[in-house]
Amino acid sequence: MLADCILILLTSLLFCISHGDVSYSFPEEMKRGSVIGNIVNDLGLQLSRLSTRKARIVVEGNRKRYCEINVETGDLAVADRIDREELCGAKMSCLLKCELVLEDPLESHRISLQIQDVNDNPPVFIKDIVKMEIRESAPKGSRYRINAAGDADIGQNAVQNYILQKNDYFALNVQTNSFGKKYSEIVLDRELDREEQHEMTLFLTAVDGGTPQRSGTAVIQITVLDANDNAPVFGQAVYEATLLENSHIDTVVVTVSATDIDEGVNGKVTYEFSGISGIAKEIFSLNERTGEITVGGNIDFEEESKFEMLIEGKDGDGLYSETKVVIDIIDVNDNAPVIHISSLANPIPENVSPGTEVGIINVQDADSENNGQVRCSIQQGAPFKLVPSIKNYYSLVTAGQLDRELVSDYNITITATDEGSPPLSSSKTVQLSVADINDNPPVFEEQSYSAYVSENNKPGSTLCSVTARDPDWRQNGTVIYSLLAGEVNGAPVSSYVSVNGDTGVIHALRSFDYEQFRSFKVHVMARDNGSPPLSSNVTVSVFISDVNDNSPQILYPAPEGNSFMTELVPKAAHGGSLVSKVIAVDADSGQNAWLSYHIVKSTDPGLFTIGVHSGEIRTQRDISESDSMKQNLIVAVKDNGQPSLSVTCSMYLLISDNLAEVPELKDISYDEKNSKLTSYLIIALVSVSTFFLTFIIIILGVRFCRRRKPRLLFDGAVAIPSAYLPPNYADVDPTGTLRSTYNYDAYLTTGSRTSDFKFVSSYNDNTLPADQTLRKSPSDFADAFQDSLETLEVGLF
Repeated sequence: MLADCILILLTSLLFCISHGDVSYSFPEEMKRGSVIGNIVNDLGLQLSRLSTRKARIVVEGNRKRYCEINVETGDLAVADRIDREELCGAKMSCLLKCELVLEDPLESHRISLQIQDVNDNPPVFIKDIVKMEIRESAPKGSRYRINAAGDADIGQNAVQNYILQKNDYFALNVQTNSFGKKYSEIVLDRELDREEQHEMTLFLTAVDGGTPQRSGTAVIQITVLDANDNAPVFGQAVYEATLLENSHIDTVVVTVSATDIDEGVNGKVTYEFSGISGIAKEIFSLNERTGEITVGGNIDFEEESKFEMLIEGKDGDGLYSETKVVIDIIDVNDNAPVIHISSLANPIPENVSPGTEVGIINVQDADSENNGQVRCSIQQGAPFKLVPSIKNYYSLVTAGQLDRELVSDYNITITATDEGSPPLSSSKTVQLSVADINDNPPVFEEQSYSAYVSENNKPGSTLCSVTARDPDWRQNGTVIYSLLAGEVNGAPVSSYVSVNGDTGVIHALRSFDYEQFRSFKVHVMARDNGSPPLSSNVTVSVFISDVNDNSPQILYPAPEGNSFMTELVPKAAHGGSLVSKVIAVDADSGQNAWLSYHIVKSTDPGLFTIGVHSGEIRTQRDISESDSMKQNLIVAVKDNGQPSLSVTCSMYLLISDNLAEVPELKDISYDEKNSKLTSYLIIALVSVSTFFLTFIIIILGVRFCRRRKPRLLFDGAVAIPSAYLPPNYADVDPTGTLRSTYNYDAYLTTGSRTSDFKFVSSYNDNTLPADQTLRKSPSDFADAFQDSLETLEVGLF
């Protein structure tokens, strides 16, 4: 048996390569794994690429998988039992169509499998017992047909002959009907004699032509009757009918009718199937009295689209005639399309270009013609589209740019609709994920940051925190902070501040001094961990606020130990006269530099007062003869800080109209070093003044002497030495610090007979408002003091 099958396979294997198609012919019932042929060699494919191109066999019609391809050898092998009778029934040609599908690129080859019949079914009679009634008047040579035996096999393996048991009355005649089917007739070889024998039993055996030969036997029971000389006659030789699939049970398909001109029992016709396939026998029923063929089972066009059967009409005496019934099944749209995902790339990188193929969709519909024509569509709004490829295949491609930060997952609904009436459709949802790439740099929450810190801060204190967001995923979205290189006051910025790489918190590395610098900028970079990494920068401005850590510094009068200055107050000074001014500055700023002046001790407490904000010392009342000539004031200068800081100074005043009236200066309680310096200055001033006055007196004469009056102000004064005006202090407002609009000069009188000092006056006696803004620029202070020095020097010389 195995040798015969191999011989048949070798002799019947045909190759037909045309436009990528190939055909094979092989016997049914081959064992699983049996090789049908080498499809790689037959199609000229590359064996090494079968696995990577996902080679697979797809059988048309959604049938089970009958064959498969071995990607290692390229052999097409049997994958499941193949029964020709189950697939094709009585059809002479049994063709199984399938496809070889390859991917990357998508490629399809049609494969035709011709299934050859083997003798695996024995002949079977429709009835195991055949009952016949023959009139004794039947003439010699009368023929009586026996229903043909059915054999699911075809060709040589079908019924080839009949054998009748040896008997005295009948011989066997084997015939072939118009449809090519062999049947048997028993021929009356000897006239019957009912009185001699009224019943007999014969055995009829049907044999096929296969190897080994198979057979089936029927028992013929003959009853001898009276004569009947007319057989039934059908109205049509062939009955044709159409039937919708899925028709209900008991639906009448067609009615066959035969008439017999005999009377009585001999004219009564009964009907029965004389030739019908096993499938048709399960689906259709025949009423033996009326000849109606009705539906008795489920009709499925996709399984069988056409039925042929033979019906025999027999009268009471056994005379018969035959007709053929052909039933065409009409397809209805009862199968929705089926969507198969052949391949799918998941996840998809978000930087794929539009038009990239991400999946292959296969759509099948078991219906025929328009009912099997399918249109495929995809939901609106998703950046994907379906592109038709080869038959029943679609490519799922990207239709736009993907952005994982906007949409990270897609649920794509694919809908397949056929063209039936009404149309049927089905849907399938494909889940696609978008893989992240590092396409977004970190973005700071603010365009710039400002940090405020008080001076004298502790090293390690927190200044501020910067935050950058990166919408990318995992390491692509992990942000690391660092400082960019830079300098602050000539030193690296990294020596002033540091940034926490994980949190973005900026810490001070040292204590800041507002008087050294008031602000600086730091550039922070945020970098992600992607490959390659992306980054962005932000500027952090650090502002240092002032604290009250500097005491006021007195510029005038000079601190003790540096110089000596005594103010002269004329005896004729009235109340409110400006006597002198205390000039002080504070290195702090804002309210910490707002100064106030207070007399904490004086020789005569009721004689002098000082402006709280201006520092101007004025007389509170007219000077009297009883007032002490030597007046000593102790002035305290306080700032407005919290807590407040202060400093004191001594102011020495002489109430006198000329130097001659001044008692010994050495009696004034000064420091020895200051007294000597002051004495030298007084001697120099007296000498110059004496020489100048003498020269004026000689020229002007007695007339000017008579008319002269005491003058409080005169040009050519000796100014306050520039040593009292250090260039490191700024021109400030009337909060008590020095302004360039004030110039205090010491003047000599012209009407005195002796050289002496007059009281100090200002070029501008107006008191500035206390709410004016403090100038903070050191350059402004330097310019103002330089102007004052130049003015003082001109006045002196």
